[in-house]
Amino acid sequence: AFWEMPAGARVGDIEIYRSLKHWINDGLMTLFFFVIALELKRELVLGELRNPRIAALPVAAALGGMAVPAGLFSLLVGGGPGASGWSTVMSTDTAFLIGCLAVLGSRIPGRLRLFLLSLAIFDDVGAILVVAIGYGEALNWVALATAILGLAVVAGIARLGIRSIPVYFVIGGGIWLAFDASGVHATLTGVILGLMTPARRWISDTRLHAILDRVSAYPPGDHWSRDTAARNDLHRAGVATREALSPIERLEIALHPWVAFVIMPLFAVTNAGVPIADANFDLPLTIAIVAAFVIGKPVGIVLFSVLAVKLRFGARPDDLPWSLLAAGSLLTGIGFTMALFIAELAFELELLNSVKLGVLGASVVSAALGLLALTWLTSPGRR
Repeated sequence: AFWEMPAGARVGDIEIYRSLKHWINDGLMTLFFFVIALELKRELVLGELRNPRIAALPVAAALGGMAVPAGLFSLLVGGGPGASGWSTVMSTDTAFLIGCLAVLGSRIPGRLRLFLLSLAIFDDVGAILVVAIGYGEALNWVALATAILGLAVVAGIARLGIRSIPVYFVIGGGIWLAFDASGVHATLTGVILGLMTPARRWISDTRLHAILDRVSAYPPGDHWSRDTAARNDLHRAGVATREALSPIERLEIALHPWVAFVIMPLFAVTNAGVPIADANFDLPLTIAIVAAFVIGKPVGIVLFSVLAVKLRFGARPDDLPWSLLAAGSLLTGIGFTMALFIAELAFELELLNSVKLGVLGASVVSAALGLLALTWLTSPGRR
């Protein structure tokens, strides 16, 4: 009852009221998807995924990690209850995947870490698109046109050189409200704006060093007070050090702690509860969820990765052996956050507890199998 309490505001004749759960699932989680999109663009523009063939391998693996578990789920459920919820088993929980890799620390090669994180980001984006297309409501074309106009404004002011992040967040809030009213799932706002964020910094290394050298040339003394040239140089140095990081990196640094330590735990508290005492579980549905994650995800990832390499569509780095790739793919069966998010949209209320139990069970089993396999493969004797 607490999570269903309405909250919002009224401005004149305009009322914006949603349940607390809606504000968390559709509002705060937009920031989660925004950070995911930032990470993806950073890797594609600035990271090792700049090489198209290297980037193609996790893309192919993500496609397999979405298609095979969805197909296995549909095969097991058939035409039974919950058959339309196949999209629940498509995504990997990026945060828990990072947590499992952190447990193993430096034993995990950097190539495997990059492959798994890229894969998780790609299939999260794929799942978000499925949500936006498959679980939206009847379209409000006026609201949708308003959202598109807002995106055009963001692109326009970026071209004009406006750098104020608060300005973009205000416009982004308006775009979110327009998408929310349009019938398209509002979390798509985070993905689009994340991918639109500039990945190039505004201050070059040469310019930064020139400005800092000018400041450091002042001898010790009281130069920085009053309206002096020295104070202006100091202010310019502060702006330059901030702008030496790209907007993507600055936003990641600022938002990641809030997403990791506030938004995701709050989402879990809101959505993960299963009232065991008075729940009637649909055992076949639960088993289908577990099988799709624990078996379908790694099989699809390995199968599509092999096909991508054989067809010369993608390239597997020499320091990423197939054994490690297969063992790491076991961790992708951890589907906690996105799976619960989609389940709330895809399943009827009477089936939701069965689905949640399957998601939680599959996440525990996948984490255990993946950690055991990677621990064994990276043990000193094996290395």
